[in-house]
Amino acid sequence: MLQARMKNPGALVPGAVQAIQALVAATQKAGVPPRALDLVHLRASQINGCSFCVDFGVKHAKQDGETDDRLHAVAAWREMPYFTDAERAALALAEAVTRLDDRDPVPDSVWDEAARHYDEKQLAGLVLWISTTNLFNRANIATRQPAGQTW
Repeated sequence: MLQARMKNPGALVPGAVQAIQALVAATQKAGVPPRALDLVHLRASQINGCSFCVDFGVKHAKQDGETDDRLHAVAAWREMPYFTDAERAALALAEAVTRLDDRDPVPDSVWDEAARHYDEKQLAGLVLWISTTNLFNRANIATRQPAGQTW
């Protein structure tokens, strides 16, 4: 079993948890459906290999009414019939923002497809949500936070 190197960094830095929770709450009010946010969180966490966030994300998505079929299909969302066009656009954006590289990290085609389904405020919420997920992933992976635990 994975042993944490330290407590979760957010819990150790005064005010960090509150600031992160405020950012999460704000992004959840941007108008993106909660199920889409759950899928985006799960996909970014899968890409980054964050067991803590994958575990948490699946449990949270199930609380939001997500189905096992869709949760099991997120890693292969392009080939699966379970997702709406808007969810596919959000998942593509999540992958592009998470997999930043030296070329065109978020191609216009990915951005434009997301913009077809989400207005500017919703896009802002998605970008912040994906970025926050990546923050969680990187902090949890660096400190080896084990799955199934809470802050």
